[in-house]
Amino acid sequence: MKQRRIGATDLLISETGFGCGGNAGLMVRGEAAEQTRVVAHALERGINYFDNAPDYGDGLAEENLGRALKELSVTPVITTKVEIRSENLADICEHIVRSVENSLRRLQVDAVDILQIHNGPVAQRPAMEGTYYATLWLEDYLKPGGALEGIRRVLKSGKARHAGFICRGNDAAEVGSLLETGLFHLVNLPYTLMNPTAGRFRPKAVPTPDYGNVIDVAQRAGAGIAVFSPLAGGLLTDTLLAGQQTHLLARQKDIGKLETKGDLGRARRFQEIARKSGISLPELAYRFILSDPGVSTLLGGFSSADQIDVAVAASAAGPLDSDQLSAIEEIWRAP
Repeated sequence: MKQRRIGATDLLISETGFGCGGNAGLMVRGEAAEQTRVVAHALERGINYFDNAPDYGDGLAEENLGRALKELSVTPVITTKVEIRSENLADICEHIVRSVENSLRRLQVDAVDILQIHNGPVAQRPAMEGTYYATLWLEDYLKPGGALEGIRRVLKSGKARHAGFICRGNDAAEVGSLLETGLFHLVNLPYTLMNPTAGRFRPKAVPTPDYGNVIDVAQRAGAGIAVFSPLAGGLLTDTLLAGQQTHLLARQKDIGKLETKGDLGRARRFQEIARKSGISLPELAYRFILSDPGVSTLLGGFSSADQIDVAVAASAAGPLDSDQLSAIEEIWRAP
């Protein structure tokens, strides 16, 4: 597995990271022995980066990863996150400190390599009702006692080495403002064949949301990029396009709704490029992402060891060639 550096940091991580989110299901709904086996397989194949969050199974993914790594006696590069909800707005800084302490306990480590804010920055105050945490008002990042202050406290304590945050789209200006603080060195965002707006490509009909070429913004600020949901939530898989669910552990997809929206038809056009290239659709999707030098890693949502092997093969195969990229751009230029 090839490695890349995270922005201007000293962290070298595998081109494919291990995403522990609930979409793939393994680290939340899998059996303990299978979790340990698949984590061990990932490490054997050269994956040294694990991405987690308290929200993944309400802490279960952190607990399960911590147990598996303890059993295997290994210490890879680990990212975890903090979710800020409505009940935390009055004491964001203290909430971040408490959340990190709880995550470290579940992960069974003294510190993580990267701590990220799981809320994307937005220009207007969002209505944060219930368990909502997708976005956070930029002012709540920057104000006294806000997210930046909490991050600084954690970094000063040595319980995290670096900081980052999530980009949710339509927020390029706010992302730029946070990167200008110099505090953050990693941005998580989606960047796929279905929506490439985070990178150098811009379709004729701009998908929603628009990520505003944030990869370039991050590069100029010395920050790295971790791409989550690289297969567009399973849409860019040959299995789903054949009308089957991606895996028993994975979150189930409404295939009929995807067909009605036209997403499956568009994905099939990319599948045809993969077929002509003699590769699978997931390999095409992975290699498209890794063709961008601004990407530090893509976060595979793995339900099984076999899926890890596909990502490893994509890393070994290298970037797509000019003919493949031109064919992809033709799809984007279509109405």
